[in-house]
Amino acid sequence: MLIFIENTPRAYAWGSMDALAEMLGTPPTGEPQAELWLGTHPGSPAHVAKATPVGQTLIDLVEGDPERYGVAGGPLPFLLKVLAIGAPLSLQVHPDRAQAAAGFAAEEAAGIPRDARTRNYGDANHKPELLVALSEVTALSGFRELAEARRELRMLAGAARAADSGSGTGAATGADATTGADALDAVAQQLECPPGASEDAVRRAFLPWAFGTDPAVAAALAALPAAAAELGGELPPERAAALEALLAAHPGDPGVLVSLLLHVVRLAPGEALFLPARQLHAYLGGIAVEVMAASDNVLRAGLTEKHIDVAELCRVLDAGEIAEPRFPETRLRPGLVAWRPGVPDFQLLRARLCDRDALPEHADAAAEVEIPAPHPIVLVVTAGRVRVERTATDLAEVATARRGQSLYVSAGEPIRLTGAGELFLATVG
Repeated sequence: MLIFIENTPRAYAWGSMDALAEMLGTPPTGEPQAELWLGTHPGSPAHVAKATPVGQTLIDLVEGDPERYGVAGGPLPFLLKVLAIGAPLSLQVHPDRAQAAAGFAAEEAAGIPRDARTRNYGDANHKPELLVALSEVTALSGFRELAEARRELRMLAGAARAADSGSGTGAATGADATTGADALDAVAQQLECPPGASEDAVRRAFLPWAFGTDPAVAAALAALPAAAAELGGELPPERAAALEALLAAHPGDPGVLVSLLLHVVRLAPGEALFLPARQLHAYLGGIAVEVMAASDNVLRAGLTEKHIDVAELCRVLDAGEIAEPRFPETRLRPGLVAWRPGVPDFQLLRARLCDRDALPEHADAAAEVEIPAPHPIVLVVTAGRVRVERTATDLAEVATARRGQSLYVSAGEPIRLTGAGELFLATVG
């Protein structure tokens, strides 16, 4: 079955005012629209579009005939989203499967309501995720070398010292006074690795320190704007832009200092990030397609007005360094690429299509793409107009979808794609 599905975008404060409305062809609502969910997650299940006089969600469809529409007789193990990031998201980590199961069971046993603001675990599932940029996307993703973070903090401390000198403020006086430069040096000192200690342990200790009561943290945060301005072009441009955005959105938030421990990644359209469970990250801006395990478990540490639980985040966190946050695509055949991070819950495919006459101008497109469908597929068209056909059955099915429209495709015979446009397809890993 080829079934049109739709949903109402979720209105989070970090969302864009117009990007999702423009993609969906609907008027802006006047409030930020952040995420379009396309799946069976109970937090916001997609709805069957157009067909039935009585409203039906994708959950209803699967529960009505789980063998036909579900995966292994149950809901979809993945959730496809379109993200419109108008402001930085929180610094966050998602648990692995064992951590999520234990955390969910503990909060259930404690009687914490599932909609409570202080709830950390809304379900018992892990939440690895993969993001592919539609526009340029900027993100903080994974820990970098401690030496790089220390070097930039000491550059900022030197710039703060120069800014103080230039403004004539001079050194602070009094036993408890701390200059901004001294405070930034103190932050860098927290990232020194003592003999016998691991860099993982240093990172893991830094978060509770940054969110604690040491007055150096507040002094360092107060000095950062002037120090960053004084440095000018000496910081890498991606780091300088990220600092500027975070300081504007969250002045005085210790998460700004934590951001200096992370890679700043600028994705061009079509580039991807894979975020395994337990990896610290935050998206800063852009429009993207994202697929994840069907969970909404988020542990936060700063850059948000939502509930923060630094102790639990540190318990879940993988504090190891990663060399390269980007995740490569695999070219399957002309017009079709895939991102397959090796988790059983999901994989993501992208098809690009064009008319045969235009093929010489579009090396990454095809006039026709066939995709096997041994498991259900959820797809969203992100550009142009695409024709989806399943003809190798007793009853041929055809659907034409334009930009912003989505389809649920039940498991069965392959589907054939033609037209002129781009679409993303999520299915089981």
